[in-house]
Order: sequence, then C-alpha cells, then structure tokens
Amino acid sequence: MISSSLAIARKDLRLAFAGGQGPVQAVLLGLLLVFIFSLSAAPGERFSAQQAMAIFWLCSSFGVVLIFSLLFRFEEENDTATALLLSPLPVQGLWMGKTLAGLLLLLLCQVFFFPAALVFLGLDPGNNLGGLVLMVLGVDVGLCVLGGLIGAMGQGQGAKDALLTIIVFPLQIPLLLGGIRIGVGLMQGTALAGVADWFGLVMAFDAVFAGAALFLFPHVFRGE
Repeated sequence: MISSSLAIARKDLRLAFAGGQGPVQAVLLGLLLVFIFSLSAAPGERFSAQQAMAIFWLCSSFGVVLIFSLLFRFEEENDTATALLLSPLPVQGLWMGKTLAGLLLLLLCQVFFFPAALVFLGLDPGNNLGGLVLMVLGVDVGLCVLGGLIGAMGQGQGAKDALLTIIVFPLQIPLLLGGIRIGVGLMQGTALAGVADWFGLVMAFDAVFAGAALFLFPHVFRGE
C-alpha cells in the first residue's frame, strides 16, 4: 500500500504543479491574511507571540481547505474516481496518497507564511527551532488527515467546498489550539517537557483521526 500511496501522491503533485500553478491560491490567501492583520497594529506596536502564532495557524487552516479542494478536484475534472475504485489500488492507499500530497503542499505554503509572519508580525522563533519544526509537523499531519477525510466526503458534490469548510474548521480547533500553545511556549523559552501535555493532545488527535480516516475513507469515497 505504501508504493501505491506514493504513486498517488506523485500523480497529485504533478497535476498540482502542471502549468506552474501549484498551491498559488493558498499561498496568496495566507500572505494576504498576514498583511491585513499586520495593518491592525498601531505604528511601532508589536504583536504578541500568541497573536502571531494564531495568525500563522489561521493561514495554514485556510490553506488546507484550498489544497484539498484542489486535490480532490482532479478526480472530478478527469472523471477518474470510478477508475480508481475499480483498480487494484487499496482505497486506503488513495487516502494516504492524498494526505501525503496535501502535507507536502501545506509545508510549501508555510515556507512562505513563516517568513511573512517574521517580517510583518514580528514573530520571534527563539532558540528552539527543532521543537518548532516538530510542532509544525505534528499539527500539519492532523490538518491533512482531516483534509483528506473531509475532502472525500464532498467527492462528486457541487457543494464540496462549502462542505469542506463547514465541517473541517470546528474539527481543527483542538489541533490549532495545541499548535498555538506549543508555539508560544517554545518561543518564550519553555523546554519541550513544559509543553508535553499539548504535544500529547496533538499526537492523540493525529492518531485518533488517522485511525478513523483509514476506516471511514473507503465508505465516504464510494458515497456509501
């Protein structure tokens, strides 16, 4: 199943960057949000670490919706969903491939979001870059696990984008809260042990929804 998942991820990434487009909409929306929020501060006023991290994760949250809307649109536009279901490819492999492609695209978007937050929001990463990388990866995995599952629920429906938006944002709240609290703690010099409870929340979220997605994805993708 790993090889088939990698094949799906490569296919989606190739289609995503066809014509040089890629996750352009997600990147532009995130940068626009950072810039607009930066205008809300008075001249010389700095955003707190909590405010800056909240804006960073808000950009990532919106980016997930746009990314998985794009990834699941490939099957609709090319009418290949039925072909994938009839192929010997495990359906769970399709979910894992979509999730992996979405994770890579989200990380690419964050390569732009984080420097923008540094410049416009005064975000100070501190000295614990390793912990911040672990935090970003942990939260991103959860966001993409959710995006892959909820995106499949809207497969073949005209209101897919609305469904993805309405359902995914409330489910993201514990994950985003964990990302904000961990990021603030690490940037303020707290050791990893000091934010272990929040890391535990993020890891538990990832594990629970990954297990749920592996079980539910075949049913929701087939429209059962």
